[in-house]
Amino acid sequence: QVQLVESGGGLVQPGGSLTLSCVVSGSIFSINDVGWYRQAPGKQRELVATTTSGDMKNYADSVKGRFTISRDNAKNTIYLQMNSLKPEDTAVYYCNAEINFSSTRITYNMWGQGTQVTVSS
Repeated sequence: QVQLVESGGGLVQPGGSLTLSCVVSGSIFSINDVGWYRQAPGKQRELVATTTSGDMKNYADSVKGRFTISRDNAKNTIYLQMNSLKPEDTAVYYCNAEINFSSTRITYNMWGQGTQVTVSS
């Protein structure tokens, strides 16, 4: 059973910081492209940041200079460091990853359950 488990969400004041973590567990062969997405109430899910296995990163314009995506391949963990948070960053944040399963050697796109980030004074 392969799972993506997120942590680090919560309530923070504007200008504050949070770090989100996404741990991939189970029998996996490799993790390829990964990313973070978010969905605010009444809006569509949108890309926040992605990074490839070759460390090519892409950020939404709204978070450039404030958010940093990274990964620890040895720990099968993906991170999103969020600084200078704004109220408009309030959303449910989802971890996404392309994972090659050990059992099949086939790559699947998987999502975490999401973690709530609320930026409010």
